[in-house]
This record gives sequence, structure tokens and C-alpha cells, in this order.
Amino acid sequence: MKNHIKLLYLGVLLLVATSCGKDFLTVNPVDSRVVDNFYKTEADVRSSTAGLYNPKPWYDWVYGVQWQVGDLCAGDMYHTWDEEGQFFFFSYTSTNGPLNRAWISLYRVNAWCNSVINDMAPNARKNGVKAEVINGAVAEARLVRAWVYFYLTEYWKEAPIVENGSSLIASGNMALPKNTQSSIYEFIRRDLEFAEANLPGTDPEAGRATKWSAKGLLAKLYLTMASHTSDANSASNYAKAMDYAQQVITNTDGFGLNPDYGQLFTIAGNNNKESLFALQCIGAGGYSLGNPRTIVLARNAVVADVAWGGGKGATLDYIAGIESGDKRQHSIVMQVGDQYPELDQEDGGYTYFLYRTKYSIKRGSTITTVDENQNDVLNNIKKYMIGLASDNNGLVGTNQDAGNNIYFMRFAEMYLIYAEAAIGAGTQTSDANAVAYVNTVRSRAGLSALAAPLTFDQVMHERRYEFGMEGIRWFDIKRMYYRDPASAAALLNAQQRENKYQAKSGQTDEQLNTYAGYTLVAPTSPIVIYQNQIDQFPLPDQAITMSPQLNDPAVEYKFN
Repeated sequence: MKNHIKLLYLGVLLLVATSCGKDFLTVNPVDSRVVDNFYKTEADVRSSTAGLYNPKPWYDWVYGVQWQVGDLCAGDMYHTWDEEGQFFFFSYTSTNGPLNRAWISLYRVNAWCNSVINDMAPNARKNGVKAEVINGAVAEARLVRAWVYFYLTEYWKEAPIVENGSSLIASGNMALPKNTQSSIYEFIRRDLEFAEANLPGTDPEAGRATKWSAKGLLAKLYLTMASHTSDANSASNYAKAMDYAQQVITNTDGFGLNPDYGQLFTIAGNNNKESLFALQCIGAGGYSLGNPRTIVLARNAVVADVAWGGGKGATLDYIAGIESGDKRQHSIVMQVGDQYPELDQEDGGYTYFLYRTKYSIKRGSTITTVDENQNDVLNNIKKYMIGLASDNNGLVGTNQDAGNNIYFMRFAEMYLIYAEAAIGAGTQTSDANAVAYVNTVRSRAGLSALAAPLTFDQVMHERRYEFGMEGIRWFDIKRMYYRDPASAAALLNAQQRENKYQAKSGQTDEQLNTYAGYTLVAPTSPIVIYQNQIDQFPLPDQAITMSPQLNDPAVEYKFN
């Protein structure tokens, strides 16, 4: 499938809008004669959706806000630099560059989905392509569009629903209002129900969406809607979340937990049985066609050909919550003494030191020395960070294009969604399945089983460490906020996320490689996070400039 995606970018469908103005509504027009004569076969139709799985249209979101909000705002990742660091400090405004770029990126993907739905489908139908083939491609596009709007509403709460950008442009009516969150939830639900009904249980091309992808997101959608506990439908939505999660858990198409947690985030782990939906990354395929995390999160040139992640690590609050013996830690965050034979293989593997000088590394016939300096939290991120090109058969490029896929949803989440939904608006459950499912996740992590009753806090803890540094923790915070805004704010403010280490003076290199060589430093005036900052991010100023109507109160969407 990845070659299929790569070739697609050489064709007419490469032309995806990248700028402001009306372009965010639609892909660049293609000559109508090309469209009329292109969609004649099943291969033609499937090519229209292949690019939706590639990071390119998603890139400004994948590179930035996905982890900047998901992990920095959530208080799991420590990173204080420039506009990225604004998410850590909650100091962003409507001019924040990553927020602006993420908005455009998500609507760019939406435009591609709409092109498949509104342009491909009628032309393929006219050319005699089978209805089930067309419906399958439309279902893929509607599933992806559902993901787009899930992200839009959980970040910004209210946003314009755009089903057909071309018709809006043709009408000349570009003043788009925001639609309410309830409208967006309903829009997502409709897209997912269509996808569920028209996608297969398995697909011959690894990485394509299946009905289990749709059911999984439906489970998450209903869990999110149910978390609005003042809603009269809350109890019913919790029940639906449980039902959809259970359907995925008991699937007969081979989806389940991957035995090796660490392998999930490597090239070898692409499209394993745990992957319900993931972006299909092309290793060394060129800028924005692969996974940027190996560069963005890498500590230094010892473990990556290009490295921007030296200052990034897990917050001390996150580290403090790791249970003794949790095998996931090794794959999420690197700490002193951790060994990684898969990294820097030419030198026999990599051992994590807090600090060392004149460390010799071999690169072909050249031997050079480097200094490894400590960061403020004395750890670095490991998840998604897979090393040098030479460690990965050349499938890691220097243009933010590593070949390991980026997850949107893993099978493990179904276990934890079921458990959270079983607790519902309460604080605990003795549901036997819920307890067993959480313990299944914990068993893979090498942790002891929990006994009933299972509490809400235990499920949230398990989610935090199962999905650590995958960019989804913020959505857990949002569900906590919907349940109890004050408690969610209190949780964030209790994290002491700014705590850091400072080297003691006069320490030797050996002493600086132990925690005893450092003093823990707390901020004199800790940041305060307010409830409205959890509720929604500021709408990008570029979007408001284009459509001042976004400043007006949100309106209900009129469904056909």
C-alpha cells in the first residue's frame, strides 16, 4: 500500500491545498475531462483514497499539535521551547503557529475526503464501476473525515462543518459559521455508521481501514459524548460505547493485542494485528511522507541522523507515576542505564547516560567523539524514536520521513474504553469483563492484576501509561473535564509539570550520570491552568480573518 500511496503523489491527486483563504475548503481543481475519464476501474477508485493514509495532507498536524497538545498540554511531556513550549505553559494565543497550521492541515484532509465523496463517486458511478467498490471508497473517506472532525471538536469545540467545499466556492458564500459541538458529534456519528456498514472486516492491502476501524472510533465517540454527564443520553451513550468496544474485542478478523509492546512503534511493527487505524509512513520517501518523530524526539546524533529532541523528556510527574516493573517504560522513555540494542547498532547498541563527554561513535570508516548532555528532566522520549537509517535498512530519512507508522487507534484502547464506559458516570465498577480487560493490558506490561472494584482513576492511570507519548492523553483530560471541570483543572494544576533538575556544582562526569549529582528545583510561581483553557483552544487568527463570522455564536448544522 505504501508504494501505492507514494505513486499517487506523482499524479493529479497530489494537488492538495496548502494555503489560507478558500483553498482550505477544497483540493485544487483538476480538469473535468481528467476526472470524467479517470475513475473507470476499481484500482482507479481505490487510488482516490490511498493518499488519505499518508502523513502528507496531515503533516502540519502530525508534526505539531498532535503531540504538542496531546502530550505537552496533558502534562506528560516536558518541552519549553518557543511556540511549541506555549502548549506546555498554556500561554498560546490565536496567533500560535502550530494551532494555525493544524487547523489548515485538518481542513486540508477534510477537503480530500470531500473530493472523494463528491467528485470521485458520481464519476465512477457514471463510468460503470461497481456500487460496492464506490461505497467502499466513500466509506474510507467518511471514516477519515470523522477522525478530522473528532480532532477539530476536541481541540476547538466548535468549528464549521464543510461537506462540499467546491459548492461553497461556486456559491460565492464563503462566510462560514461555527457549528455546535453537538452538531459535530452527530456529523461524526453519521459518517462512522456509513463507514461501518460499507467497509470490509479485512482488506487485502495492509493498513486500509476496516469496519473495525469504524466501530473503534464509534466506541470512542460514544464514550466522549457520554462523558458530558449532564446530557440526558449519557447513560445510553456509555452503553453504546461498551457495545462497540466489545464488538471489536470479539472480532473474528484477527485483530488483537500485539505480544510485543515495543515492536508496535517500529517499522517491523507496522500494520500489526493491534493497529486499528494508522497513518502509513514511507521511510526515506521525502519530506512529510514519513514519520517525523525520529527527528523531532531524538536526543542527539548518536541515536539519529538528525536530532531535535535533546530537551524533550517525560515530566517528572509522569515519571513518578510509572509503576515498578512496568515494561512499557523502556519503550516510552529512556532513563539512566536503559539499554537499546536496536539503536546505534554499528557501535553495538546504545546505553542511556545522563551525561558523558568524549563518547566515541563509529560512522562507517570514521570515528568521532561527542558529548551527551543532560536535559532538565534527566530522561528522553523513546516512543516512535527508532534510530539511524543504518539501524533501519535505510528506511529513515533526514527529511522527517521515517518508515514507522503513526497510530490513531490501537486495539488496546478497546479494552480500556470498555472499562471506562462500564464505570460510566460513577467512580468504580465490578463488571467482570472490565476488570479482565484492564488486567489483560496490564499483563502485557508485566504488572500485577487489579482486583474488583475497578476505579475510574485506575483506568485513567492505565490509559496514561499504555498510550504515553502517542498524542492522545489530551482526549482523556477532555473527558475528565466533561465529567467534572473543576477536577480536571485541579489534576493539571497538581502535576508540578515545571519541576526540573539542576546539576550541583563541582560534580565529576561519573557523578553527573547519577541522580545524586542533581538538585530538584521547583518554580517560584507555578503556572495556573484554568477551566476555559481545557474547554477549547482559541480559533486561529488566520481563520477568523478569512471568515469573521467565526466570532459569532455557533449554530446547529442543518443535515440533509
